[in-house]
Amino acid sequence: MTVILPAAPGPGPGDSVPDAHQTGLRWADYEFSAPAAPFPVDAVRPPPSYPDPVYLRIPGRGTALVSDPIDRALPGPGLVSELAREPYRLPESLRAAAPYVLQACNHGRLVFNGEVVGMRGDPLPPFSGRVTPIRLHTTRFFDSQCSNDLCALRITHRDSGNECDPRPNLLATPGGHLRTLAGSALADAIGVSTLAVTADGAFVLVRQSPLNVASPMLLAPSGSGSLDPRDLGRRRTATLQDILRRGMHRELREETAIRPDEITGTTVAGFARWLDRGGKPEFFGLTQLSVTEDDLAGRRDLAPGERPYSEGTLTARIDLDALGRELGNGADLLTAPSLPGRIREDGSLPLLLALRAAALWRARSTAGDHALG
Repeated sequence: MTVILPAAPGPGPGDSVPDAHQTGLRWADYEFSAPAAPFPVDAVRPPPSYPDPVYLRIPGRGTALVSDPIDRALPGPGLVSELAREPYRLPESLRAAAPYVLQACNHGRLVFNGEVVGMRGDPLPPFSGRVTPIRLHTTRFFDSQCSNDLCALRITHRDSGNECDPRPNLLATPGGHLRTLAGSALADAIGVSTLAVTADGAFVLVRQSPLNVASPMLLAPSGSGSLDPRDLGRRRTATLQDILRRGMHRELREETAIRPDEITGTTVAGFARWLDRGGKPEFFGLTQLSVTEDDLAGRRDLAPGERPYSEGTLTARIDLDALGRELGNGADLLTAPSLPGRIREDGSLPLLLALRAAALWRARSTAGDHALG
């Protein structure tokens, strides 16, 4: 698919300048800053192929697309995935804006341009017929910023003050629906987050530092980051859920110093599209630990690459069963009585989405156990 940036605003009211790649438009004449206006949920409808899609907006944190039927299917049989032989390449029309996007996203911070794994397919429930494997690809972190995170920026002409919004072209189909991951031309790096719960029922959370790019100074899940090639294993074809669990466990170990032998299992419980970051895919898990809250007290041996981005861990008591019942009865996530106040105020979007997915999964599991009984 050809990617063409939308018409940038011209110097006068009602004027427009065509795509920068086609005309030599000087992106230096534009100021790139954050944040962009909220994602236009009223103008961009969810993809028709997503079952029961819902836009979930968390004020001050962002907007996500969620689908309960997708979440219900995730803990079941694994979705087949395969790795593309060629890495993702940033479209030429996006490369022109790359220096300005990177400067705006990183604010002079030292950011490692490591390899990550992106996704070119959607984890739709296999209602019938042959299931098409979900295609994965390798990419670079900067390519993710220059495609997906471009959508989080406000782009303003320095002289006229007019704004250029890339989202209608990059994220929406001609019919006005959000592009599926299969139909996207962005890097779509896969985000993985998991909530770890100790043997005595405490949830492990991470305090993000001001240097964190996605959720500075907010509370994050126990392990949260991007899938990277280390998580793929040695086989080109594998189940997506196995790959996601490896990524969740790696992030958990790096950010909390939890050891591999202390992880007893992880359920992949949820999926979302993070609309403020170009609709990138995010998966959420619930991890059971064999250690107690006291066993983890004082641990600080983080992976070297994580130290600048984390200010340590804390534990919280959350009644996941009660939260699941409240959400199942139609309560809003932020006003649910069982959501602790600190998480309501300081929880990042990945943390809130992870809690939502875990609570609804727990509610379905409990209902299933009662039905069997």
